[in-house]
Amino acid sequence: MLKKGNTYQEVYENFRWRIPENYNIGIDICSKWAGDTSRLALVYENDKHQIEKYTFADIENLSNKLANGFIHQGLEKGDRVGILLPQCPETAVSHVSIYKAGLIAIPLFTLFGADALQYRLENSEAKAIITNPENLEKVLQIQPDLPFLETIILTGKERPAETVLFNQLTEKGSGSFQAEATRADDPALIIYTSGTTGPPKGALHAHRTLLGHLPGVEFPHNFFPQKNDFFWTPADWAWIGGLIDVLLPSWHHGVPVFAQRAKKFDPEEAFHFFEKHQIRNAFMPPTALKLMRQVKNPRKRYSYNIRSIGSGGESLGEELLDWGKKELGVTINEFYGQTECNLVIGCCAEVMEIRPGAMGKAIPGKTVEVIDEQGNPTLPSEVGQIAVKKPDPVMFLEYWKNQAATEGKYKGDWLLTGDSAYKDEDGYFWFNGRQDDIITSSGYRIGPTEVEDCIMKHPAVSMVAVVGSPDPVRTEIVKAFIVLHPSDNPNSELEADIKSHVKTRLAAHEYPREIEFIPDLPMTATGKIKRGELKQKEIEQKRHREVKKVESVQK
Repeated sequence: MLKKGNTYQEVYENFRWRIPENYNIGIDICSKWAGDTSRLALVYENDKHQIEKYTFADIENLSNKLANGFIHQGLEKGDRVGILLPQCPETAVSHVSIYKAGLIAIPLFTLFGADALQYRLENSEAKAIITNPENLEKVLQIQPDLPFLETIILTGKERPAETVLFNQLTEKGSGSFQAEATRADDPALIIYTSGTTGPPKGALHAHRTLLGHLPGVEFPHNFFPQKNDFFWTPADWAWIGGLIDVLLPSWHHGVPVFAQRAKKFDPEEAFHFFEKHQIRNAFMPPTALKLMRQVKNPRKRYSYNIRSIGSGGESLGEELLDWGKKELGVTINEFYGQTECNLVIGCCAEVMEIRPGAMGKAIPGKTVEVIDEQGNPTLPSEVGQIAVKKPDPVMFLEYWKNQAATEGKYKGDWLLTGDSAYKDEDGYFWFNGRQDDIITSSGYRIGPTEVEDCIMKHPAVSMVAVVGSPDPVRTEIVKAFIVLHPSDNPNSELEADIKSHVKTRLAAHEYPREIEFIPDLPMTATGKIKRGELKQKEIEQKRHREVKKVESVQK
């Protein structure tokens, strides 16, 4: 655990890694706490606002039974298991069971459409999937094209012939299970990236990744855990921000977590949860904070006592930081990371000055630099690429079945993030831009390739390029520039149809909120689409419109 200190430098220099040779996430986050039968692990509020509470002893019993069920279904060490569930007890139990059994978890977002699910399940060669009745139809639709998928485990009470009931496995199985003696370097989960120059890549993480994450959680949350801490995030547990930045590190420390399956984030309800459940710690994506800022007089209407709030994905800016101090009662600590190597830069208001616009400093235990094209650290204020030095326990093992991409992720001993920045003389990192085409929208990182591939399947589309367009609430929105076939004409009905085409096949956050039909796309001499040119044009046009709007108001 991160030790407190009086200064950032003291905390950084005193940190030491202690990674055991043998380590299993499931034992660490559950079994070691199960002896205290009253220790609370999870408070869950369902969509009917009914409250369910689970102790670590409850999670231990349920996860042991489910792990036995996995073995009964023929699953063996190293097999991949998809988890297509929202924030709910079954999701947490599934993760613990998979790690205990030496299987590999594949978190899947419930808003993924059939195409997005099929790609990830096919690429990972998943042998089983755990889902709920709301998502079963999508799984059954693609099952004939997934030769490796043998078992569908379904939550709920009714069992279609093609499935095995989750509850039957957790009710009939034995409550005793001998967990696999996994090594710290053994694979534990695959989290798929957004995809930039190609399809999404599966970042394969070892069991040790949780231990590698801990200082990145403890530092921005003001030396988490403290007495009476209670953690919540609206971020889905299918994403690294919800799973490994909140659920798993909280349980590593024996700290309870609040869960709630919301189909859409409600900023008013967030304050309600803060009060009702006396939330002490929260990871809130920037978009959530911007929406919460629109709630009027929350401190006068709700009684809450927040101890720490962390946020990442974009710079919050001075105005939002000031709002956080006034209405949340805390300094929001920002942090930075990515799927392959998460939470490597961050802030901690208790030991360092918070500079609005800065990402923070290197998390204790991390060696982070801005490097040039030759792989050398840059001079202060010189722009280069953010890179993390290996070895680091949080780093991914490899891209699943993609050796070329794995090798391309490194330059010598440096893991390349693809993000450009500069580092000032005091060690603060300042974000400059993305060196790839990733779109950051409402906290999600969206690769254009998968969206473009989906749009290209529409019969009216001849060519397409997808970029991020500036948006005051979502940071960016997905915008598609589309060239139609000569026989098709642009109109509002076609635009709506293309949007629906993407929304139902990929995910709601990935569909193009704006579409512009154009006669042709800008290309390089070798035939590559100049996305950067389209994006710059979009930025300039929106800036021009904002200026015109201001001028109109002034008149």
